[in-house]
Parts: sequence; C-alpha cells; structure tokens
Amino acid sequence: MNEYINLTKENIDEEHICCAIGDPKHQVGVDKKKEWIKSKLKDEHVFRKLNARGKIFIEYEPIETSWAPINGNNYMYIYCLWVAGSFKGKGIAKELLEYAIEDAKNKKMSGICTIVTKKKKPFIGEKKFFEHFGFKVIDSVNDYELLALQFDDKEIPKINENAKSMKIDNQDFTIYYSNECPYVEYEVQELTEYAKKNNIKLNFIKIDSLEKAKNAPCILNNWANFYKGKFISNTILNANAFEKLIKKEK
Repeated sequence: MNEYINLTKENIDEEHICCAIGDPKHQVGVDKKKEWIKSKLKDEHVFRKLNARGKIFIEYEPIETSWAPINGNNYMYIYCLWVAGSFKGKGIAKELLEYAIEDAKNKKMSGICTIVTKKKKPFIGEKKFFEHFGFKVIDSVNDYELLALQFDDKEIPKINENAKSMKIDNQDFTIYYSNECPYVEYEVQELTEYAKKNNIKLNFIKIDSLEKAKNAPCILNNWANFYKGKFISNTILNANAFEKLIKKEK
C-alpha cells in the first residue's frame, strides 16, 4: 500500500516539495514555494505527496482562494497533479486524484476543476486522464480548457474575462510569474542578467496576491510570456530559450 503525506505547518520545513529535488540552483525557489504554501494553509490548501523521493504529488484548494483567474463558488481547484519517472503507470495518479475528489465531496463542495490543454504540454494535466474520471469541459480559451467534475447542478466556474483576453497593453517582452512554482526564481534572475547584458527591454510582473492572481491576463500565472501585447506561452524560459523565442517572434 502506498504511503502519502500531506504538508502541514508542522512538517513542511523537513519535507521536500517534489519539484526541483536535489538541484541547488533552485533552492531559493523551493524556499519561496514553501513560504507560499505556508501562507495558503489557512485557505485549506492541500499539498499531498507520495512518501518517496520523486515528483509525485497533487496540489489543490477551494476555488475562491485559489491563485487562478477563475470565478466560481464551492468548487475545489487542482493546481497540479504530477507523477514522474519510474512512479508512472502504478496507479498513483489515480489514488491522488481520488483522494482530492473524496476530500471535495466530504467538504460538501459542488465539484472539482482544473486547467488542461487540448494538446499535451509540459507541467499541465493530461486531459484524457481527467476525462476518464468524468471531468468535462466547462469553459475554454484558445488551447486551454477548464475541466470540471460536477457533484450537483449548481452554477459552474468560469474563466475570468481578463484571462480570456490573452492581451496586455505593454508591447515589450513581459513575463508574469508567481511563487506557485519553485523553478521560476532562478530563471527570473538568469533572464534579468541576460537582458541587462544584452540591452533588452524585459518586464517581470510578479503575482503576489489573490487579487492579482484572480485578475491576471493569463490562464496559468505561475509563468506566462507576452510579447507585442499578445500571450505567447506558459513555457518557463532560461536565457537560451528566451533568445530563440525572441528571434522567432521578431
């Protein structure tokens, strides 16, 4: 039987958070991610992981306090469900999702939802997996879809209109990011230094509050790239990837 751990204020300092394991360059990002989780525990935020050294976890919380540009009531929102490497294909993702579904039902929620893409992309849940459990598309924008498993016929969540616009006024390359992801802090520093060295105008906008998260112009706000006022992708960029993307977009 698999053993799981839920992060709490008592154990979070000793437990790893699955992402960026064993990579010293991301330690600052890991620390900031832990601080973010600590600040969210009061909102019934759940980070549940397999008791093993690997990227095996689910993370979710009530939609009202979730850092997602989605409006809704009495739904649970899944930020991330990730099972990687040798742990795949062993039913662990199923157990993690079933735990979240039962948790939502026990808390008398009206349903549970998450963001996926029509075509599989890195770090985003796989649509077919959720559909297997009865999740259905309830809203969408471009390639992104909001899936939900409804427990009753009450009002369903909707993507915020700001996020659906996928546009900003600033024409310079602009990156929205937050400490939801432990990988971003290192890349922000790397790109800042690269832009300064190469005299490139690059804007970073940190999403550091619920209000900013709910009104963000991007469907996933742990990292979102905009150029010439338009959304490009949610791909986390290092200096090399940024350089290639700029050349491609010019």
